[in-house]
Amino acid sequence: MQLPERFSSLPEYAFPRLRRLLADVPPGGPELALSLGEPKHAPPAFVGEIIAAHAAEFGRYPPNEGVDELRQAISDWLARRYGVSVDPDREIVALNGSREGLFRAALALSPELKHGQRPAILVPNPFYQAYGAGALAAGADLVPVPATAETGFLPDYARLPAALLDRVSLAFVCSPANPQGAVASAEDWRRLIALAERHDFVLCADECYSEIWRETPPPGALAAARAAGADPERVAIFQSLSKRSSAPGLRCGFAAGGPRAIASLLRLTAYGGAPVPLPLQRAAAALWRDEAHVEASRLRYKAKFDAADRILGGMPGYASPPAGFFLWLDVGDGEAAAVRLWREAGVRVLPGGYLGRATDGGPNPGAGYIRVALVAPHDDTIRGLEAIRAVLAPHAEERV
Repeated sequence: MQLPERFSSLPEYAFPRLRRLLADVPPGGPELALSLGEPKHAPPAFVGEIIAAHAAEFGRYPPNEGVDELRQAISDWLARRYGVSVDPDREIVALNGSREGLFRAALALSPELKHGQRPAILVPNPFYQAYGAGALAAGADLVPVPATAETGFLPDYARLPAALLDRVSLAFVCSPANPQGAVASAEDWRRLIALAERHDFVLCADECYSEIWRETPPPGALAAARAAGADPERVAIFQSLSKRSSAPGLRCGFAAGGPRAIASLLRLTAYGGAPVPLPLQRAAAALWRDEAHVEASRLRYKAKFDAADRILGGMPGYASPPAGFFLWLDVGDGEAAAVRLWREAGVRVLPGGYLGRATDGGPNPGAGYIRVALVAPHDDTIRGLEAIRAVLAPHAEERV
Protein backbone atom coordinates (compact mmCIF):
# COMPACT_ATOMS: atom_id res chain seq x y z
CA MET A 1 0.00 0.00 0.00
CA GLN A 2 1.34 3.41 -0.96
CA LEU A 3 0.97 6.18 1.61
CA PRO A 4 1.01 9.94 0.98
CA GLU A 5 4.40 11.60 1.19
CA ARG A 6 3.24 15.14 1.94
CA PHE A 7 3.79 14.67 5.68
CA SER A 8 7.19 13.03 5.32
CA SER A 9 8.94 16.29 6.19
CA LEU A 10 7.23 16.40 9.59
CA PRO A 11 9.65 15.31 12.31
CA GLU A 12 8.54 12.88 14.98
CA TYR A 13 6.18 14.68 17.35
CA ALA A 14 7.91 16.25 20.33
CA PHE A 15 6.65 14.09 23.18
CA PRO A 16 7.14 10.62 21.67
CA ARG A 17 10.58 11.87 20.67
CA LEU A 18 11.28 12.91 24.27
CA ARG A 19 10.12 9.53 25.58
CA ARG A 20 12.50 7.82 23.18
CA LEU A 21 15.38 10.11 24.23
CA LEU A 22 14.93 9.20 27.90
CA ALA A 23 13.77 5.58 27.48
CA ASP A 24 17.05 3.97 28.58
CA VAL A 25 17.98 6.59 31.17
CA PRO A 26 16.91 5.85 34.76
CA PRO A 27 15.53 8.90 36.62
CA GLY A 28 17.81 10.24 39.32
CA GLY A 29 15.02 11.20 41.70
CA PRO A 30 11.24 11.31 42.11
CA GLU A 31 9.79 11.86 38.66
CA LEU A 32 8.55 15.37 37.94
CA ALA A 33 7.09 16.27 34.55
CA LEU A 34 7.74 19.88 33.51
CA SER A 35 7.73 19.08 29.78
CA LEU A 36 4.06 19.21 28.79
CA GLY A 37 2.09 22.46 28.86
CA GLU A 38 -0.83 20.82 30.65
CA PRO A 39 -2.17 23.09 33.43
CA LYS A 40 -2.56 21.42 36.81
CA HIS A 41 -4.54 24.16 38.54
CA ALA A 42 -8.02 22.83 39.31
CA PRO A 43 -10.80 24.22 37.11
CA PRO A 44 -13.80 25.72 38.92
CA ALA A 45 -16.14 23.24 40.60
CA PHE A 46 -19.05 24.51 38.54
CA VAL A 47 -17.59 22.86 35.43
CA GLY A 48 -18.41 19.37 36.68
CA GLU A 49 -21.76 20.49 38.05
CA ILE A 50 -22.85 21.95 34.70
CA ILE A 51 -21.70 18.89 32.76
CA ALA A 52 -23.63 16.62 35.14
CA ALA A 53 -26.73 18.79 34.92
CA HIS A 54 -26.68 18.58 31.12
CA ALA A 55 -25.50 14.97 30.81
CA ALA A 56 -28.63 13.98 28.91
CA GLU A 57 -27.42 16.19 26.05
CA PHE A 58 -24.66 13.69 25.31
CA GLY A 59 -27.49 11.94 23.49
CA ARG A 60 -27.76 14.75 20.92
CA TYR A 61 -25.54 15.83 18.04
CA PRO A 62 -24.11 19.29 18.84
CA PRO A 63 -24.34 22.15 16.33
CA ASN A 64 -21.14 22.57 14.36
CA GLU A 65 -20.86 26.30 15.02
CA GLY A 66 -21.47 26.05 18.77
CA VAL A 67 -24.68 26.79 20.65
CA ASP A 68 -25.95 30.37 20.81
CA GLU A 69 -25.19 30.53 24.55
CA LEU A 70 -21.52 29.72 23.99
CA ARG A 71 -20.98 32.06 21.06
CA GLN A 72 -22.69 34.90 22.93
CA ALA A 73 -20.51 34.29 26.00
CA ILE A 74 -17.41 34.43 23.79
CA SER A 75 -18.61 37.62 22.11
CA ASP A 76 -19.26 39.21 25.51
CA TRP A 77 -15.78 38.18 26.71
CA LEU A 78 -14.11 39.69 23.64
CA ALA A 79 -15.96 42.94 24.33
CA ARG A 80 -14.86 42.99 27.98
CA ARG A 81 -11.29 41.90 27.35
CA TYR A 82 -10.43 43.79 24.16
CA GLY A 83 -13.20 46.33 23.69
CA VAL A 84 -14.23 44.89 20.32
CA SER A 85 -17.71 44.07 19.08
CA VAL A 86 -17.86 40.65 17.41
CA ASP A 87 -21.02 39.25 15.84
CA PRO A 88 -21.64 35.89 17.57
CA ASP A 89 -23.64 34.59 14.60
CA ARG A 90 -21.22 35.41 11.78
CA GLU A 91 -17.76 36.03 13.27
CA ILE A 92 -17.29 33.25 15.86
CA VAL A 93 -17.08 29.47 15.53
CA ALA A 94 -16.57 26.99 18.37
CA LEU A 95 -13.62 24.62 18.09
CA ASN A 96 -12.80 21.25 19.58
CA GLY A 97 -9.76 22.83 21.21
CA SER A 98 -7.74 25.50 19.44
CA ARG A 99 -5.38 22.94 17.88
CA GLU A 100 -8.23 21.82 15.61
CA GLY A 101 -8.70 25.36 14.32
CA LEU A 102 -4.99 26.14 14.02
CA PHE A 103 -4.47 23.00 11.94
CA ARG A 104 -7.54 23.58 9.76
CA ALA A 105 -6.87 27.28 9.21
CA ALA A 106 -4.67 26.50 6.23
CA LEU A 107 -7.21 24.11 4.74
CA ALA A 108 -10.01 26.65 5.10
CA LEU A 109 -8.20 29.93 4.40
CA SER A 110 -5.23 29.26 2.11
CA PRO A 111 -6.05 29.23 -1.64
CA GLU A 112 -4.71 26.57 -3.99
CA LEU A 113 -2.73 29.25 -5.85
CA LYS A 114 -1.82 32.84 -5.13
CA HIS A 115 -0.92 34.99 -8.13
CA GLY A 116 -0.60 31.76 -10.07
CA GLN A 117 2.00 30.34 -7.66
CA ARG A 118 2.05 27.80 -4.85
CA PRO A 119 1.15 29.71 -1.65
CA ALA A 120 3.54 30.08 1.27
CA ILE A 121 2.61 29.95 4.95
CA LEU A 122 4.81 31.72 7.49
CA VAL A 123 5.37 30.36 10.99
CA PRO A 124 7.65 31.51 13.81
CA ASN A 125 10.58 29.20 14.44
CA PRO A 126 10.30 27.52 17.01
CA PHE A 127 6.54 27.01 16.65
CA TYR A 128 3.47 25.03 17.67
CA GLN A 129 3.66 22.08 15.31
CA ALA A 130 -0.03 22.14 14.30
CA TYR A 131 0.75 25.17 12.12
CA GLY A 132 3.21 23.20 10.02
CA ALA A 133 1.02 20.13 9.65
CA GLY A 134 -1.83 22.31 8.42
CA ALA A 135 0.38 24.02 5.87
CA LEU A 136 1.52 20.68 4.45
CA ALA A 137 -2.05 19.34 4.37
CA ALA A 138 -3.12 22.42 2.40
CA GLY A 139 -0.33 21.96 -0.16
CA ALA A 140 1.45 25.19 0.79
CA ASP A 141 5.13 25.86 1.28
CA LEU A 142 5.98 26.03 4.98
CA VAL A 143 8.37 28.92 5.72
CA PRO A 144 9.76 28.90 9.30
CA VAL A 145 11.08 32.36 10.26
CA PRO A 146 13.49 32.63 13.22
CA ALA A 147 12.03 33.99 16.46
CA THR A 148 15.21 34.43 18.47
CA ALA A 149 16.68 36.72 21.10
CA GLU A 150 17.85 38.98 18.27
CA THR A 151 14.24 39.50 17.10
CA GLY A 152 12.73 39.74 20.58
CA PHE A 153 11.53 36.12 20.25
CA LEU A 154 8.92 37.17 17.69
CA PRO A 155 9.31 36.52 13.94
CA ASP A 156 10.37 39.48 11.81
CA TYR A 157 8.25 38.81 8.74
CA ALA A 158 8.88 42.29 7.33
CA ARG A 159 12.50 41.30 6.56
CA LEU A 160 11.40 38.65 4.07
CA PRO A 161 11.74 39.35 0.34
CA ALA A 162 8.76 41.07 -1.25
CA ALA A 163 8.45 38.29 -3.83
CA LEU A 164 7.98 35.75 -1.05
CA LEU A 165 5.54 37.96 0.90
CA ASP A 166 3.42 38.32 -2.25
CA ARG A 167 3.08 34.54 -2.27
CA VAL A 168 2.08 34.30 1.41
CA SER A 169 -1.50 33.24 2.14
CA LEU A 170 -1.31 32.90 5.94
CA ALA A 171 1.12 34.04 8.61
CA PHE A 172 0.97 32.63 12.12
CA VAL A 173 1.93 34.63 15.20
CA CYS A 174 1.66 33.28 18.75
CA SER A 175 1.41 35.95 21.45
CA PRO A 176 2.23 35.34 24.23
CA ALA A 177 4.66 33.11 22.41
CA ASN A 178 4.98 29.39 22.96
CA PRO A 179 7.71 28.63 23.98
CA GLN A 180 9.42 31.97 24.76
CA GLY A 181 6.66 33.99 26.48
CA ALA A 182 7.31 37.07 24.31
CA VAL A 183 4.35 39.45 23.85
CA ALA A 184 3.48 41.30 20.65
CA SER A 185 2.83 44.95 21.49
CA ALA A 186 -0.01 46.95 19.98
CA GLU A 187 2.59 48.51 17.65
CA ASP A 188 3.86 45.04 16.67
CA TRP A 189 0.32 44.04 15.73
CA ARG A 190 -0.18 47.29 13.82
CA ARG A 191 2.95 46.66 11.74
CA LEU A 192 2.04 43.02 11.11
CA ILE A 193 -1.48 43.97 10.02
CA ALA A 194 -0.11 46.66 7.69
CA LEU A 195 2.25 44.07 6.18
CA ALA A 196 -0.64 41.65 5.71
CA GLU A 197 -2.72 44.38 4.07
CA ARG A 198 0.14 45.33 1.75
CA HIS A 199 0.78 41.75 0.62
CA ASP A 200 -2.79 40.45 0.95
CA PHE A 201 -2.49 37.59 3.41
CA VAL A 202 -4.39 36.48 6.53
CA LEU A 203 -2.76 36.95 9.93
CA CYS A 204 -3.58 33.97 12.17
CA ALA A 205 -3.13 35.04 15.80
CA ASP A 206 -2.71 32.20 18.27
CA GLU A 207 -3.65 33.91 21.54
CA CYS A 208 -4.14 30.83 23.72
CA TYR A 209 -1.81 32.14 26.46
CA SER A 210 -3.27 35.66 26.53
CA GLU A 211 -4.72 35.39 30.04
CA ILE A 212 -1.53 34.23 31.76
CA TRP A 213 0.51 37.38 32.30
CA ARG A 214 2.51 38.87 35.12
CA GLU A 215 2.08 42.65 34.97
CA THR A 216 0.16 43.83 31.89
CA PRO A 217 -2.55 42.12 29.78
CA PRO A 218 -1.19 41.37 26.29
CA PRO A 219 -2.79 43.40 23.47
CA GLY A 220 -4.93 41.50 20.99
CA ALA A 221 -4.70 41.23 17.21
CA LEU A 222 -8.42 41.70 16.62
CA ALA A 223 -8.48 44.99 18.53
CA ALA A 224 -5.42 46.19 16.59
CA ALA A 225 -7.08 45.31 13.28
CA ARG A 226 -10.26 47.16 14.20
CA ALA A 227 -8.27 50.21 15.35
CA ALA A 228 -6.36 50.23 12.04
CA GLY A 229 -9.53 49.96 9.97
CA ALA A 230 -8.15 46.82 8.31
CA ASP A 231 -10.12 44.50 6.06
CA PRO A 232 -12.33 42.46 8.45
CA GLU A 233 -10.97 39.29 6.81
CA ARG A 234 -7.36 40.26 7.50
CA VAL A 235 -7.10 38.73 11.01
CA ALA A 236 -8.36 35.48 12.52
CA ILE A 237 -7.74 34.80 16.21
CA PHE A 238 -7.70 31.44 17.96
CA GLN A 239 -8.43 30.95 21.64
CA SER A 240 -8.86 28.10 24.09
CA LEU A 241 -9.99 27.30 27.61
CA SER A 242 -7.10 24.89 28.11
CA LYS A 243 -4.66 27.48 29.46
CA ARG A 244 -7.01 30.30 30.56
CA SER A 245 -9.27 28.05 32.63
CA SER A 246 -6.97 25.07 33.33
CA ALA A 247 -9.38 22.87 31.36
CA PRO A 248 -7.29 21.12 28.69
CA GLY A 249 -9.53 18.04 28.73
CA LEU A 250 -12.65 20.08 27.99
CA ARG A 251 -11.40 20.49 24.39
CA CYS A 252 -13.21 23.73 23.76
CA GLY A 253 -11.89 26.83 22.02
CA PHE A 254 -12.97 29.23 19.32
CA ALA A 255 -11.91 31.15 16.25
CA ALA A 256 -13.07 34.71 15.57
CA GLY A 257 -12.56 36.80 12.46
CA GLY A 258 -14.18 38.01 9.29
CA PRO A 259 -17.52 36.46 8.22
CA ARG A 260 -16.02 34.83 5.13
CA ALA A 261 -13.16 33.23 7.08
CA ILE A 262 -15.48 31.94 9.79
CA ALA A 263 -17.94 30.60 7.21
CA SER A 264 -15.10 28.70 5.52
CA LEU A 265 -13.92 27.21 8.83
CA LEU A 266 -17.50 26.24 9.66
CA ARG A 267 -18.01 24.61 6.25
CA LEU A 268 -14.95 22.45 6.84
CA THR A 269 -16.19 21.54 10.34
CA ALA A 270 -19.56 20.50 8.93
CA TYR A 271 -17.89 17.94 6.66
CA GLY A 272 -15.00 16.66 8.73
CA GLY A 273 -14.79 18.39 12.10
CA ALA A 274 -15.58 17.23 15.62
CA PRO A 275 -18.17 19.52 17.22
CA VAL A 276 -17.86 20.02 20.98
CA PRO A 277 -20.40 17.90 22.93
CA LEU A 278 -23.32 19.95 24.25
CA PRO A 279 -22.66 19.49 28.00
CA LEU A 280 -19.08 20.69 27.44
CA GLN A 281 -20.32 23.71 25.51
CA ARG A 282 -22.59 24.64 28.44
CA ALA A 283 -19.63 24.46 30.83
CA ALA A 284 -17.46 26.44 28.40
CA ALA A 285 -20.01 29.24 28.22
CA ALA A 286 -19.91 29.54 32.01
CA LEU A 287 -16.10 29.64 31.98
CA TRP A 288 -16.03 32.50 29.44
CA ARG A 289 -18.46 34.42 31.66
CA ASP A 290 -16.35 34.02 34.81
CA GLU A 291 -13.08 35.89 35.52
CA ALA A 292 -12.59 35.04 39.20
CA HIS A 293 -11.04 31.64 38.48
CA VAL A 294 -8.76 33.17 35.81
CA GLU A 295 -7.47 35.82 38.20
CA ALA A 296 -6.83 33.23 40.92
CA SER A 297 -4.91 31.00 38.51
CA ARG A 298 -2.90 33.96 37.20
CA LEU A 299 -1.76 34.74 40.75
CA ARG A 300 -0.59 31.14 41.19
CA TYR A 301 1.48 31.38 38.01
CA LYS A 302 2.89 34.73 39.10
CA ALA A 303 4.04 33.19 42.39
CA LYS A 304 5.82 30.43 40.48
CA PHE A 305 7.52 32.90 38.15
CA ASP A 306 8.59 34.99 41.13
CA ALA A 307 10.14 31.83 42.55
CA ALA A 308 11.88 31.17 39.23
CA ASP A 309 13.33 34.68 39.30
CA ARG A 310 14.58 34.08 42.82
CA ILE A 311 16.01 30.59 42.22
CA LEU A 312 17.33 30.94 38.66
CA GLY A 313 17.90 34.67 38.46
CA GLY A 314 21.53 35.39 37.63
CA MET A 315 22.01 31.93 36.16
CA PRO A 316 23.48 32.23 32.64
CA GLY A 317 20.80 31.57 30.04
CA TYR A 318 17.87 32.55 32.26
CA ALA A 319 15.37 35.18 31.12
CA SER A 320 12.15 36.08 32.90
CA PRO A 321 9.21 36.06 30.45
CA PRO A 322 6.34 38.56 30.75
CA ALA A 323 3.58 36.05 29.96
CA GLY A 324 2.66 32.43 29.31
CA PHE A 325 3.75 29.65 31.68
CA PHE A 326 7.01 28.46 30.13
CA LEU A 327 10.65 29.16 30.84
CA TRP A 328 12.84 29.18 27.73
CA LEU A 329 16.33 28.47 29.06
CA ASP A 330 19.48 28.78 26.97
CA VAL A 331 21.52 25.75 28.03
CA GLY A 332 23.80 25.32 25.02
CA ASP A 333 22.52 21.84 24.09
CA GLY A 334 18.84 21.19 24.83
CA GLU A 335 18.92 17.42 24.42
CA ALA A 336 22.00 17.02 26.60
CA ALA A 337 20.47 19.20 29.31
CA ALA A 338 17.18 17.28 29.21
CA VAL A 339 19.02 13.97 29.62
CA ARG A 340 21.14 15.36 32.43
CA LEU A 341 18.14 16.69 34.35
CA TRP A 342 16.35 13.36 34.03
CA ARG A 343 19.40 11.27 34.92
CA GLU A 344 20.45 13.38 37.91
CA ALA A 345 17.13 14.68 39.29
CA GLY A 346 14.19 12.89 37.65
CA VAL A 347 12.97 16.18 36.13
CA ARG A 348 11.50 15.93 32.64
CA VAL A 349 11.79 19.01 30.37
CA LEU A 350 11.43 19.43 26.62
CA PRO A 351 14.46 20.04 24.38
CA GLY A 352 13.78 23.27 22.51
CA GLY A 353 14.95 21.84 19.23
CA TYR A 354 11.88 19.58 19.17
CA LEU A 355 9.77 22.71 18.59
CA GLY A 356 11.98 24.23 15.89
CA ARG A 357 13.35 23.43 12.47
CA ALA A 358 16.72 23.73 10.84
CA THR A 359 16.32 25.72 7.64
CA ASP A 360 18.41 26.25 4.54
CA GLY A 361 19.52 29.57 5.95
CA GLY A 362 20.67 28.40 9.35
CA PRO A 363 20.49 25.98 12.29
CA ASN A 364 17.49 24.98 14.40
CA PRO A 365 16.99 28.08 16.61
CA GLY A 366 15.60 25.99 19.47
CA ALA A 367 18.45 23.49 19.67
CA GLY A 368 20.31 25.29 22.45
CA TYR A 369 17.26 25.64 24.72
CA ILE A 370 14.97 23.69 27.00
CA ARG A 371 11.32 24.51 27.61
CA VAL A 372 10.18 24.23 31.22
CA ALA A 373 6.43 24.28 31.90
CA LEU A 374 5.59 25.82 35.29
CA VAL A 375 2.30 23.95 35.47
CA ALA A 376 2.86 21.65 38.44
CA PRO A 377 1.64 22.50 41.96
CA HIS A 378 3.70 25.20 43.66
CA ASP A 379 5.84 22.97 45.88
CA ASP A 380 6.63 20.60 43.01
CA THR A 381 7.54 23.56 40.81
CA ILE A 382 9.94 24.84 43.48
CA ARG A 383 11.55 21.41 43.67
CA GLY A 384 11.94 21.36 39.90
CA LEU A 385 13.45 24.84 39.76
CA GLU A 386 15.93 23.99 42.50
CA ALA A 387 16.92 20.84 40.62
CA ILE A 388 17.46 22.84 37.43
CA ARG A 389 19.71 25.21 39.33
CA ALA A 390 21.67 22.42 41.01
CA VAL A 391 22.10 20.30 37.87
CA LEU A 392 22.50 22.89 35.12
CA ALA A 393 24.03 25.97 36.74
CA PRO A 394 27.57 24.51 36.95
CA HIS A 395 27.46 23.65 33.24
CA ALA A 396 26.03 27.07 32.39
CA GLU A 397 28.88 28.73 34.20
CA GLU A 398 31.34 26.58 32.24
CA ARG A 399 29.94 28.04 28.99
CA VAL A 400 30.43 31.66 30.05
